[in-house]
Amino acid sequence: MPHTEPDHLVITAATLDAGVAWVEERLGVSLSPRRGGQHDRQGTHNALLSLGPDFYLEVIAINPDAPVPDHPRWFGMDTVGPEPRLHHWVCRTSNLADALEKSAIKPGEIEQMSRGTLRWLITIAPDGQLKADGTMPSLIEWQSKPHPAAGLEDKGYRLQKLEVHHPRAQEVKASLSAAGMLDTRVEFATGGPMLSATIQTPSGPRVLG
Repeated sequence: MPHTEPDHLVITAATLDAGVAWVEERLGVSLSPRRGGQHDRQGTHNALLSLGPDFYLEVIAINPDAPVPDHPRWFGMDTVGPEPRLHHWVCRTSNLADALEKSAIKPGEIEQMSRGTLRWLITIAPDGQLKADGTMPSLIEWQSKPHPAAGLEDKGYRLQKLEVHHPRAQEVKASLSAAGMLDTRVEFATGGPMLSATIQTPSGPRVLG
């Protein structure tokens, strides 16, 4: 049985600046100086916020200075709306091939990715779209160490609760349980579709949705 657990939250926006400003306003935190980079194969770039030593928040947007890829971008980036929002989440696993085989909902095909010194395997659907309206997480297996969050400034922000709302929420839950994820911070409910994350901040809990 692979060991699977939440790895990071994904905030999408029309521009990276807009996404960063949205997170900063809602969490009362500065993401400057930014720690992130470019994903050349996907035509995107990001900024990161630590949510602990092995968990982080990613703001991601299409990079206007990058060439348009000859394939659909990941995370449904070609079709996301212009308003910043919590669009998706990613779970890391100790054995991606095994976790993908055991999951009834297949979030995509395994692809090799890299950025700087980081190396990882991740599930990406051929059409770039997300399963269960983004509530079924992408699965990732980090091949490089340390975890990206280890290099970020820890400002004391932590994930308190992630609510997964979808008409197929129980299918999503069962798929993740089969893939080895049992995390009491993640709650599943029929409804939505939507994701809602409660973040504990130095000034109290704040909600991203």
